[in-house]
Amino acid sequence: MAKQTIEGRIKSDLRFGSTLTWYTFPVPEFDEKTRQRIIKAGKKVLDARALPPERSLAEHYNPLAMAPELIKAHDALDREVDKAFGASRKLTTVRQCQELLFANYEKLTTQQP
Repeated sequence: MAKQTIEGRIKSDLRFGSTLTWYTFPVPEFDEKTRQRIIKAGKKVLDARALPPERSLAEHYNPLAMAPELIKAHDALDREVDKAFGASRKLTTVRQCQELLFANYEKLTTQQP
């Protein structure tokens, strides 16, 4: 969601830039338990993508043909990340994700050292 909000586009494709996306991404400090839950959920996404290894990323993420295992793995990862960022409930819209990201960004950038 942050990428869609702050990055530019070439044609309709999203661009990735370390200076606008990665280094400005508002990541709070996670405790080890939270960090491990996110890592475990991320590995399940990779495992789901490996099930049909002949598929390209474009094929994996075709909204009309996404494997149920991959959808389930992404939903679980989203839940862990949303919870780690302080969401009190499941985020279901881009707007909700943006509000949470910007609230974290504001909190992290206004903290005293």
